[in-house]
Amino acid sequence: MFQTVIMSLNEGFFKSLEIFLLTLLGAIPLGLIISFGSMSSFKPLKGVVKTLVWIIRGSPLMLQLLLVYYGPGMLGCNIWGTGSSGRFAAAMAAFILNYACYFSEIFRGGIESIPKGQKEAGQVLGMTGSQIFFKVTLLQVIKRIVPPMGNEIITLVKDTSLVRVIAVYEVMWNGQAFIKSSGIIWPLFFTGVYYLAFNGLLTILFGWLEKKLDYFKV
Repeated sequence: MFQTVIMSLNEGFFKSLEIFLLTLLGAIPLGLIISFGSMSSFKPLKGVVKTLVWIIRGSPLMLQLLLVYYGPGMLGCNIWGTGSSGRFAAAMAAFILNYACYFSEIFRGGIESIPKGQKEAGQVLGMTGSQIFFKVTLLQVIKRIVPPMGNEIITLVKDTSLVRVIAVYEVMWNGQAFIKSSGIIWPLFFTGVYYLAFNGLLTILFGWLEKKLDYFKV
């Protein structure tokens, strides 16, 4: 029984890991784009982006998962289908949009925290706007956003368990399944070991990254 449980939990954990990695891959660049929109001097665009961020950050991720998956079908446009691949695609769409909005606020805060005098100094030296951003601003932004980004990424690990509401079989779902099939509850609690171990590794990684960035004092 123990071996069966571990195999099932491992399978679920790999699905959770896939959700985690794909979310980061999509949400980080999208979040940077959204942050530019929220800082735009074009007020209609800025208003739309800020409203979107407010809605996404102000509503539960579980609700967003349900709306993204079931909403199109209720409107007569079932873009996801009914199979496991469709449920997974819907989950990824909801997760990427949700975390992109959270990351965008971190990016915006980091970019706006850089003194404007540094941009002016770069212009005096003849640097272009892109050179100032990538060679002056971005280096400092990365250092400043590592702690809040680390918190959000660790939260993401735990949030992957929410995909079970649309029947995506991740580690929590697989652990809970043994309650119905075998009448045992310990596999469900054992899923905590997976979360704790993975978050422990991430904590060590971000701690190491912060020390590596110590050479750049701001």
